[in-house]
Amino acid sequence: MAISAADVDALRKRTGMQMMKCKAALIEANGDMEKAVEILRKSNKDAQDKVVNRETAEGRIGVYIDPAQQIGAIVEVRCESAPVAKSDLFIQLATDLAKQVAVKDPPSVAALLTQPCVDRPEHTINERIGEVVGLVRENMKVARFTRLTGILGSYVHHDGTVGVMVKVEGTKGDEQMLRDVSMHITARNPVAAVREHIAADRIAKEMEIVRSQAAEQGKGKPPSIVEKIAEGKIKTWYAENVLVEQPFVKDDSKTVGQLLGSAGLKMAQFVRYKVGEVTA
Repeated sequence: MAISAADVDALRKRTGMQMMKCKAALIEANGDMEKAVEILRKSNKDAQDKVVNRETAEGRIGVYIDPAQQIGAIVEVRCESAPVAKSDLFIQLATDLAKQVAVKDPPSVAALLTQPCVDRPEHTINERIGEVVGLVRENMKVARFTRLTGILGSYVHHDGTVGVMVKVEGTKGDEQMLRDVSMHITARNPVAAVREHIAADRIAKEMEIVRSQAAEQGKGKPPSIVEKIAEGKIKTWYAENVLVEQPFVKDDSKTVGQLLGSAGLKMAQFVRYKVGEVTA
């Protein structure tokens, strides 16, 4: 039977698939729109099954923030190749997944995949991923995500491989300032937001190192001098590794903590994702 261009276009808008695939599905379904949708879904599922064991060494970070609701999320989505990671299809998928996490707050990646899409509830998230897999024929998976609530800001590096989301305390956020702080975190990769967030065993290890260095440097000097040398070294370590104590990358005359304080804000938390990082 003849398949109209209008029907093909309607199926394309509904499924996001290529025109030729939509036309082929409609021909196979004898013009039945619902059957054609199922044919495309099965095709996408088959495509996912074929590539599911392929290595996903590339990917990108996606973020989404709703300032009105004070919710946001950051996700790492993996794929096989760098060109796909930079494609508009994959960028939009990463953003859609971050929005899903922010709005629906899934407890795990497995739970996320079974949720109906926020913007297209007739599809599950796994089917949404399957649409992109069906188009580009690469394995894709959600590696991890974090959801935050409160006054939030974010930044994703231009190539999508590193992204940051920050949470601050205060009465009102400054979007550009929070973006700048997130960019700072992307570049400087601090160990923690504040000293109190550093594990005690990590601090003990660093103290052991600086005391050993101070003892070597202060040979023959009174213990009080050696201790002052150690104190200076640990202070330097904090300034290099604790976010609020780091000199701000855009203006090193002030620390990140001082920058935020000037706007009545206090750093609460940050999440920094880099594609391919080994996680526990």
